[in-house]
Amino acid sequence: MRNILIVALSIFFLFSCSQESKQIVTEIQGDDIEQQMIEAYNEGVESLEKGDAIYAAKKFNEAELLYPQSEWASKSSLMSSYAYWSDGYYSKSIEELERFIKIYPKDKKLDYAYYLLAMNYYDSIVDEKKDLRPLEESKKYFNILINKFPQTDYALDAKYKLELIQDILAAKEMYIARHYIKKQKWVAAINRLKTIVTEYDTTVYIEEALHRLVEVYYIIGLETEAKKYAKTLGYNYQSSEWYKKTYKVFNQNYDLIKKQKKVEKKEKLLDKIKSFF
Repeated sequence: MRNILIVALSIFFLFSCSQESKQIVTEIQGDDIEQQMIEAYNEGVESLEKGDAIYAAKKFNEAELLYPQSEWASKSSLMSSYAYWSDGYYSKSIEELERFIKIYPKDKKLDYAYYLLAMNYYDSIVDEKKDLRPLEESKKYFNILINKFPQTDYALDAKYKLELIQDILAAKEMYIARHYIKKQKWVAAINRLKTIVTEYDTTVYIEEALHRLVEVYYIIGLETEAKKYAKTLGYNYQSSEWYKKTYKVFNQNYDLIKKQKKVEKKEKLLDKIKSFF
């Protein structure tokens, strides 16, 4: 489901381009090539509004080719990219955007081009079990957007998207790590879990990764390593369920001790109450 911000920005961009195209109709009457370009562009806008993205993209491309030296050439190219993206033709949109960035490297809408390029890859993401290329590519272009255009709304949304991408990449590593644990391939599992700890420590999978490192190291007899990760988990996430599971690894009587502490706490409370009488 597309982000509300994306939709709003896209509609704004489409509307502004549509308004500008209508404005120039009255400004440059008479020249046949210019007039043909205007007609092609307007036809593209109308087709896009009707939901015919493919035909719209073709008309925008036609407008660009008719008058390549005009400022409307770059706008037509970008609108063609948007048309393809809006209807889920991500590979075609990516091709158009890569060409746009190469031909119009100083265009004032370059930030939008990078954003739309990143969104094409982002919308191609299926889940953590599938091809990682869309994840890596969207991450790359979101980072370019943040570095080159940090003050834009696109950069703000890019930061949010990057957090989600990190979660998906961490999920991929965890999925593989669990598989290796089931197959008792301990070294392979440890490597995947360490990747989560070092590269995805801000994701929701960090606690589970630390706990499973404790489990694996304990199973293979490296208790010193197991205790190291147990301390890290306890220091940062002592109240989590994963820490409780880790505690059980070193103390099989955890549940009994837990009940005993509750009894002791209750007895202390009774003693305090008695002291008032």
